[in-house]
Amino acid sequence: MTSGERSATRRRRERMVELLGAGDISVHDLAAEFDVSLSTVRRDLATLAALGRITRTYGGAVDHRAVERSWRDKEHEQRGEKDAIARAAAGLVRSGDVVLLDAGTTVARLAHELRDRADLTVVTNGLSTLVELADAEVEVVVLGGRLRRPNESLLGTRTEQALRRLTPDIAFLGVDGLDPRRGINCPDPEQAALKETMAECARASWVLADHSKLGGGGGFPYWAAMPAGTGLISGGGERELAAFTDAGWAVQPAAEAPEGVVEGAPLHTS
Repeated sequence: MTSGERSATRRRRERMVELLGAGDISVHDLAAEFDVSLSTVRRDLATLAALGRITRTYGGAVDHRAVERSWRDKEHEQRGEKDAIARAAAGLVRSGDVVLLDAGTTVARLAHELRDRADLTVVTNGLSTLVELADAEVEVVVLGGRLRRPNESLLGTRTEQALRRLTPDIAFLGVDGLDPRRGINCPDPEQAALKETMAECARASWVLADHSKLGGGGGFPYWAAMPAGTGLISGGGERELAAFTDAGWAVQPAAEAPEGVVEGAPLHTS
């Protein structure tokens, strides 16, 4: 390979990283963009993955530098669906249960649904859940750890150690992205590890995910694998949910409230 060819290859690969930073893109799209063969694109992607610049996915790749949005940015998105998911999840909680609540906007809606359940103990690493339940009837146990500001959560070795001393009856996990076979997509390796521990420790585990989170990742490099038989509550379409059923998930669709029913009561903030 001449110096000119090496320079062209380097520029092409840098441009690939830029394109991947804007979102998922297929191998075929990259081949068309650069007017090269599929095998050339695959070699480039393999090189970039080996360098830690990207993460490979089926048929394409994602940029490692995907931007994580804050809890506040996501709070008001898909509100009707999140409320429906929260109601469905609350229906699974029995009197006397020890309930493990992850951080996340949909899980915070579930916390709102559980405010008046004096018969429960809630264990959480989510700051928003803690605020929601601070003056509620529920007994609350807070998992300590390192503060992770983007999703307002506590995580790390101390969090996992505290969690492993418990056996919650049921756990509800939030997600940035969800794949039926790979599990929960995470922007942080400690976050991925904690979600796996949550699912392992609880007698039953459910993932709460609105339809926008299904079928792929949030563009992040880390994955939390879920145990066989993990549940999914979502307002996703029949075809989207079928992929999870086929992969062994226990799927419960969440129907939004009928017309005339008031949804989206504000979370407790004082």
